Amino acid sequence: MKVALATQDMKTVNAHFNGAKNMAVYDVGKDGYSFVEVIQFDNLSAQDGKHTDDGEDRIRAKVKALEGISMLFIKAIGGPAAARVVQSKIHPMKIPNDEPITDVLERIRAMLNGNPPPWLRKLMMEETGETRALDFLDDDEEADMVEETV
Repeated sequence: MKVALATQDMKTVNAHFNGAKNMAVYDVGKDGYSFVEVIQFDNLSAQDGKHTDDGEDRIRAKVKALEGISMLFIKAIGGPAAARVVQSKIHPMKIPNDEPITDVLERIRAMLNGNPPPWLRKLMMEETGETRALDFLDDDEEADMVEETV
């Protein structure tokens, strides 16, 4: 699956969505990861997330550049940008502290090899084109099972 990481230095996830100079794109699978490309941006907002009047155009351009990405790792993302990212079927993930890109990629790989959370299983199925039913319970079914066992 393709993931993008917001970075200023190409080593660390350390940028706000609209303030990122670079989006490092990697293919991540169970066996490892490989660098695909870097998407660079010139029209940036400050890292505090404050926008100029062209904020909407900047969001549109970044989201369009991320077509084909499944997951996006950022330090922060504003509400309008997050909505546009999600509408484009990209799962945004906030990283609270600066973190080396390789550490984030290893965590993704480990999740793919372990017991991925339901949202990641869904992404994995979309990536492979699988149409079988998901092999986990939704919250309502799980609640019904708990009530039945009590």
